[in-house]
Amino acid sequence: ARTLGPKLSASLGQSFVVENQAGATGAIGAARVKRAPADGYTILVASIGVYATNPFLQKGLQYDPAKDFDLLTVAVRAPNVLVANPSVPANTVAELIDYLKKNPDKVSFASSGAGSSDHLTAALFWQRTGTTGIHVPYKGGGPAIQDLIAGHAQVSFQNINSVLNHIRSGKLKALAVTADKRSAVLPDVPTLAETGVKGVEVSSWQAVAAPKGLPKDVNDKLHGAIIKALNDPDIRKNLTEQGFEVV
Repeated sequence: ARTLGPKLSASLGQSFVVENQAGATGAIGAARVKRAPADGYTILVASIGVYATNPFLQKGLQYDPAKDFDLLTVAVRAPNVLVANPSVPANTVAELIDYLKKNPDKVSFASSGAGSSDHLTAALFWQRTGTTGIHVPYKGGGPAIQDLIAGHAQVSFQNINSVLNHIRSGKLKALAVTADKRSAVLPDVPTLAETGVKGVEVSSWQAVAAPKGLPKDVNDKLHGAIIKALNDPDIRKNLTEQGFEVV
């Protein structure tokens, strides 16, 4: 959202103000957008949790992603990366699996919230490897990563773009990526499949939507401006360097 905002402002002649709305894996923000006027002045930039997993995991959800939004585009996607605090005595996936088996239900896995892609990736990883851990949900990826760096949590599957700089600085160590091929921004980090863990290929994605009932001319104008921004060479370069693939 912050990357696209200035380019959209230039294209459409309007200020784009980014307002973070944490809570319930994005459900609170999504419900706010649902209730906003369908005039193009309120749009939602949110992740896979809001659009694809919340309806299956949250009771009493205050929105229906299939009915309450005009879906504009999937903007980017990125794999998750298995990261650990440097104090964790495992430098490979095999060593981590061995550590988890020797310490069942003792190693904490931080996530950005219950039902987020990082939470579900951890659950899938435990299932595929016959291991267990303690899920610690936070109100967003930022607090989860901060506690991971501080050592209050030990392991996490985070969106690669969220932790890339911390991996490069040595604050976190990367053990594997959840893509079907290695990431261009972390070429030395193997995929989980390469380490012998099959069936844990997960990509998180970010999509843009508006309240249901957007007039066609407004829909077309917003969609065109978003696609133009995503195809801008500087923005594409910026997103790619963060670990995103522009969709």
